Amino acid sequence: MRFEVWAPRAERVDLVLDGGARALARDEERPGWWAVEAAAADGTRYGFSLDGGPALPDPRSARQPEGPDGLSAVVDHDRYAWRTPWAGRGLRAAVLYELHVGTYTPEGTLDAAAERLGHLAGLGVTHVELMPLCPFPGRHGWGYEGVSLWAVHEPYGGPQALKRFVDAAHAHGLGVVLDVVHNHLGPSGNHLPAYGPYFTDTHQTPWGAAVNLDAPGSDEVRAYLVGSALAWLREYRIDGLRLDAVHALRDTRALHFLEELAAAVDGLADELGRPLALVGESDLNDPRVITPRAGGGLGLHAQWNDDFHHALHATLTGESQGYYADFAATPLAALAKTLTHGFFHDGTYSTFRGRGHGRPVDRARTPAYRLLGYAQTHDQIGNRAQGDRLSASLSPGLLACGAALTLTGPFTPMLFMGEEWAAGTPWQFFTDHTDPDLAEAVRRGRRREFAAHGWTEEQIPDPQDPATRERSCLDWSEPRREPHARVLAWYRELIALRRARADLTDPDLAAVRVAYDEAARWFAMRRGDLRVAVNLSGSEAAVPLGVPHARVLAAWDAVEAPGADGVLRLPAESCAVLALV
Repeated sequence: MRFEVWAPRAERVDLVLDGGARALARDEERPGWWAVEAAAADGTRYGFSLDGGPALPDPRSARQPEGPDGLSAVVDHDRYAWRTPWAGRGLRAAVLYELHVGTYTPEGTLDAAAERLGHLAGLGVTHVELMPLCPFPGRHGWGYEGVSLWAVHEPYGGPQALKRFVDAAHAHGLGVVLDVVHNHLGPSGNHLPAYGPYFTDTHQTPWGAAVNLDAPGSDEVRAYLVGSALAWLREYRIDGLRLDAVHALRDTRALHFLEELAAAVDGLADELGRPLALVGESDLNDPRVITPRAGGGLGLHAQWNDDFHHALHATLTGESQGYYADFAATPLAALAKTLTHGFFHDGTYSTFRGRGHGRPVDRARTPAYRLLGYAQTHDQIGNRAQGDRLSASLSPGLLACGAALTLTGPFTPMLFMGEEWAAGTPWQFFTDHTDPDLAEAVRRGRRREFAAHGWTEEQIPDPQDPATRERSCLDWSEPRREPHARVLAWYRELIALRRARADLTDPDLAAVRVAYDEAARWFAMRRGDLRVAVNLSGSEAAVPLGVPHARVLAAWDAVEAPGADGVLRLPAESCAVLALV
């Protein structure tokens, strides 16, 4: 097989294979590239030596059996026999489910997670969104400090296990979205700087030097990232990618990296004959991120909408610290704005940032499903001091209200694993750094961060303690017990309703109508012929729906249909979905 590597600064490159070394030759047609042909088979260990140095893993390695610092292994992708014919599944009318392989089950493997896919099919979601799978030092972690962007973390099962998972998901009718991190790589096990200018001091990010997207040598770095993205979609039959923190992709070139990536992914979709999606995480509140390339945008197909989360979180909890401050002043008004206009900050002043932020969504051009709406995510839970879910502080009734607004709203809904049964387990920040100095630095940094908000050192879980990860694993006995079983049944009912009623997947954001009473704490939303009403107060609310003839389709507590006055009398901390008769 042909081994090749980009190492523009090297004077000599050797392939280390089967205990021996063989010199690579310069590729005269591609400056900085080296290549050689050698006999190898699936599983053969190899590495590259630069100028007589130690053998390093291949930057494009598809497998790292001994972790990020070990030798790479050849992967013959043709060895896997796919069992499930798959035409793909797009984001239109989708419901996503964010899943962390290492804590979805106690085993923390892709094969163990695959055994639970029947639960997700029964829940009614359409896509599983896997948190990052690239190798990182140690066994357990969130995955956002991964390296080897073409490989699968070996403790999760490696490449073959990912293919088995995707195959099984497709057999259940579920699409698979993979979270990938292009904006930074982990500080440990990252050998890319030895090969070439993968990073640049031209820009700085919260993680240090930026990935080189616009400095000298950036053509190859961009190709490296695009190639990695296409490999996930092609070799593993992944249906889409979630792009982490795209606002941190510093790029001053005329053709932005995201646009280049979107063009490549759209081209692959045409080639494969199935839909492929790019979903960005962006805090820019810039609609151009999800505007098609033909319309002058960057061409991503969807993005996370934190403004909806913040408005909903402030509404449900009353929290007002940090970035919740602007939303908490009049939370129902904030919720109303996001549900009808997409972003809350669309050019308005952000006190958290101390400046104006965002720009308006053109509702005539932007279908609502291009924005993802959610009540909880790994970030919004795990980055809290104790990793507490909404279920730790809210009643089942308020959780039901949050689910109703998320699953009947105009955005593409996304759930975080365990949310559907009000999981009692936290989801905390945990690491397994093999470098003791880095482990201690992370531990101290975590405690220092929350000490500024009044937390004591003893209250902050130690990320390196194995018990922190163990506490974060889902308890699969909970869905069979109350109140978890009732919450799960409610989520299933809402998702089935969303699938059955076209009004709930209407992409016209301008067609959404809302009414609310900030003092009485009720909120109502119109989706075509449907009405959604929530009562967030501790007493019965009279919600004026204005429709005397309506039928209750789903309700958290038993309710009577509105009388001749069109008023729905909704019990405390409860919600209902109604249809015009």
